Amino acid sequence: MHSWQRMGVRLLGGLLPLARPWVHPEMHEDAAAAPIESAPLPPLFVVPVRQHIGESAEPVVDVGARVLRDEPIARPQGYVSAALHAPTSGTVVKIEEHAIVHPSGIGMRSIFIEADGEDRSTGGWEGWPDWPERDPAELRERIRACGIVGLGGALFPTFVKLARDPRHPIETLILNGVECEPWLACDHRLMVEEAERIVAGMAILRHVVGAARCVVAIEENKPDAAEAMERASIAGGLHDVAVRLLPVRYPQGSERQLIETITGRQVPAGRLPLHVGVLCVNVATSAAVADAVLQGRPLTERVVTLGGEAMPQPANLRVRIGTPIDFLLRRQGLLDLEGIEIIQGGPMMGERVLYPEAPVTKGSNAILAMARRPVEPESPCIRCGHCLQVCPAGLMPNELAAHCRNDRFEQAEAFHLFDCIECGACSYVCPAHIPLVHYFRYGKGQVAAIRRARAFADASRRRSEAREERLRREQEERAARRRSRRPAAGAGVEERKQ
Repeated sequence: MHSWQRMGVRLLGGLLPLARPWVHPEMHEDAAAAPIESAPLPPLFVVPVRQHIGESAEPVVDVGARVLRDEPIARPQGYVSAALHAPTSGTVVKIEEHAIVHPSGIGMRSIFIEADGEDRSTGGWEGWPDWPERDPAELRERIRACGIVGLGGALFPTFVKLARDPRHPIETLILNGVECEPWLACDHRLMVEEAERIVAGMAILRHVVGAARCVVAIEENKPDAAEAMERASIAGGLHDVAVRLLPVRYPQGSERQLIETITGRQVPAGRLPLHVGVLCVNVATSAAVADAVLQGRPLTERVVTLGGEAMPQPANLRVRIGTPIDFLLRRQGLLDLEGIEIIQGGPMMGERVLYPEAPVTKGSNAILAMARRPVEPESPCIRCGHCLQVCPAGLMPNELAAHCRNDRFEQAEAFHLFDCIECGACSYVCPAHIPLVHYFRYGKGQVAAIRRARAFADASRRRSEAREERLRREQEERAARRRSRRPAAGAGVEERKQ
């Protein structure tokens, strides 16, 4: 790409967000009035070892082991990783690959726990009502031990996100209560029914990062949630918390777009929210932080919306991690999946559930049942520019898709492929029915594979070079020792001659 082209891409990336028309899909609030209920426990839980961004967790239990609820069953590997805990009491019956929700249909190593029906718990850790007197580093370690990750969809380990950087102090803490995708209501109901938990978590998060300002962001079609959060903030002594009602538009809840809306600051490409002094945390994550610190409870359950046009009974269920999706569908009266498409997440950013026996994970905010419709045939791009107008990242989706489709990954990276948040707004407005996000995910996957292969090759080369260097040094040392012995041997011969 020429320098002038790169400049054009940067200019578009800076200007388009200022004037973009947001997408306004029909919201379908069928589950918004459904109170949170506890889902029944299945006879068998399947817990994948990777439910977060970063390295997979490593099982610390063996087949045949008896476990209690909240007991650690997998430890984090590396800095960016997250622990896993038993969702109920029972027996580990196997550890092997099992279907997960993934566009490629791949499986993942999982821990199978046969429930004993008693649901006995270890009791977790000791609760810390004195958390304001504790060091932020100690609170971060508790959050890490409890396996807390971003529950809004990002799944980034929360303790990593809370690391302080003296070069970039956090000024503003934003609690994200914006559910901008149709059908979703899990965060809405959590704010209405359990605002105190969320506010308690917000106070802890504020203490950990030292934020001077707190903002709760909620869409204006959720006045009951806003009222509940305001009441809870005042009751919790947080009188300076601002509850902001925002227009209903998509993708308002995306982290970077929300930061821009609340603070007026844009997070530059390749940078993080902390670089503009902001920490953005989902409301469900905040509630999980409160559970971890105040009660010592690890993350073993979450609220999931069961909805969609083909769901007989919309609901918001508190579901244990590892519960098979088809178990929940049967619970809601959906027994026949003929002609029905199951989606995990919202209809814009969610993923098709290829195998209904796949389990609920920490990132499962919704399970939707939608009537299967014929796929519109893809036609050539007509260069209408609609995708450019709605892209919240200010990218050029038409150009990106062309590069990814033709395996021109270097050019795709030059067009900022990894700045794409996969919101699906471009695919939603495309009159040619081009599956743009599909191409972006493909491109990202291929680039990641290329980088892994390159890193492996570089590591192999470094090992080979290090081995050659070691052998060379050893050879030189042996030669030096031989040379040092020769004069001494010669002197001994001379002495015998005399």
